[in-house]
Amino acid sequence: MLSKAEKDNHRATIFRHLDGIVTAPGAFILSQKGVTDYLLSQESVDVTELSRLFNANEGYLNVALHVLAAQGWLSQTVSDDGSSVKYRVTESGKEAFPLFHLYEGASHVLRYTEQFHPRLFEVEPFRHWEKALAAYRKSASEHDTNPVKQQILKHIEGVLIGPSIVHLAMNGMFHKYFMEASFKPDEYHRHPECFEVLLDFFAELGWFIKSNGTYRFTETGMFFARRASAYGVTVSYIPTLRRLEDLIFGNPDVLRQNTPGARELHVDRAMNVWGSGGAHTAYFEEVDKILIDIFNQPIENQPKGLLDMGCGNGAFLIHAFDVIERQTLRGRMLEDYPLILVGADFNDEALRVSRANLIQADVWAKFVHADIGKPDVLAHTLREDYGIELGDLLNFISFIDHNRIWKFPAIERSFDMPVSSGAYAYRGQRINNRLVESSLYEHLQMWEPYISKHGLLIIELHTIDPALTAAHIGKTAATAYDATHGYSDQYIIELESFRQIAAALGLNSVAKYATRFPDNELATVSIQLFRR
Repeated sequence: MLSKAEKDNHRATIFRHLDGIVTAPGAFILSQKGVTDYLLSQESVDVTELSRLFNANEGYLNVALHVLAAQGWLSQTVSDDGSSVKYRVTESGKEAFPLFHLYEGASHVLRYTEQFHPRLFEVEPFRHWEKALAAYRKSASEHDTNPVKQQILKHIEGVLIGPSIVHLAMNGMFHKYFMEASFKPDEYHRHPECFEVLLDFFAELGWFIKSNGTYRFTETGMFFARRASAYGVTVSYIPTLRRLEDLIFGNPDVLRQNTPGARELHVDRAMNVWGSGGAHTAYFEEVDKILIDIFNQPIENQPKGLLDMGCGNGAFLIHAFDVIERQTLRGRMLEDYPLILVGADFNDEALRVSRANLIQADVWAKFVHADIGKPDVLAHTLREDYGIELGDLLNFISFIDHNRIWKFPAIERSFDMPVSSGAYAYRGQRINNRLVESSLYEHLQMWEPYISKHGLLIIELHTIDPALTAAHIGKTAATAYDATHGYSDQYIIELESFRQIAAALGLNSVAKYATRFPDNELATVSIQLFRR
């Protein structure tokens, strides 16, 4: 059995791997374009001036530099009004920048695999992976204990491991049969000679024991296998990461799909959902406690039902109904006080799947097409089509406030708090951080008329200051969140900023329901019930 110290060390490795998946491609491109050399030659650089000098899209260039700051290689300064961002190379950065050529093999693998099936280990891309592995082994064999070089090598290791462990998990490799028995490469893969090279690399890392051509999981290997979904969300954004040269220095709309209903180009959505599902269990356990409390109130104080904004496949509605039916006062009164369930989503396919899943589960619900940024339209649809008042429901939003379609706020507001430290873009344009905060204010303001009675229950993702991230390498996934969301025009802000912006509207987070993950200054996820 692994000790607590061993488990902590393995968790740190996962976080460092995630750092590497998002850092490697951007760092290599900035090095190739001469940006890092220029940064080394200057005492301090304004990102607007830097983007002009290198003919770059300022928003995505700023995200790339923000990622380097989160790794401790740049220091970032955002002006008080959010209008300007400056960067200065740190002492660690002076050591790191000349080593960015080491990212070449890993970056090439990410770009090259675009031509092949996203789920299969095909021979041709594997050969490129093998070359990157050889380069990694050569650099690692030099026994250089410099911590900056070791940080970069761990990044490369993440690129080599992350996609592989996700694909293996999604394809059933970590089934109980494989994890509890010895197996040979030809039992799992049609190209066993290639698969054996991958397994040998895992064995070098201590994940497998190899004996007479067979492999058996070690305790360490099982630790990582059971946490494969932790890599899923970051790996799902590789379609974006492999196009960073275009996003930063070319066409910022290269991944934008304007045809309604077309397949998303910036993310592997199936993988994203799979990875999210693995990570969200702990969050929904906390939500259950809130639902039980709310629906155990005297019946006259209870919401008439629940709206899930961004209902996806309907799984939460099914789960919430089960919790309320089995564990609350309301569940014993459903015949007299039926529970209204509403699933809302911007994606029509998600609504179709949700409807089918709830019918299969024998749970009654209504489903409506809705945009999280237009609650008034949603309220009108519910009233006109179903006679349901949005304000009579408990409104639930999970991880999508930051993914709303960007709208410039009507008014740029000042808040009595430090400006956000995040990096924000819209179609390549850098967005002033105060505008992002003002946009969130107006977004919550639109929801305010419909949540004054029963509140707004939110699970949300947050950024943290890159200096804080850099001081806690191996303890947070903040670098990965900032990169994947920054490059895809999503707007995560600090937890305390989110609360204060809501408070400026008279919406306060109910203290007994407020939870953060982790429960310290590194919190990147929160659960909050906002009420007037």
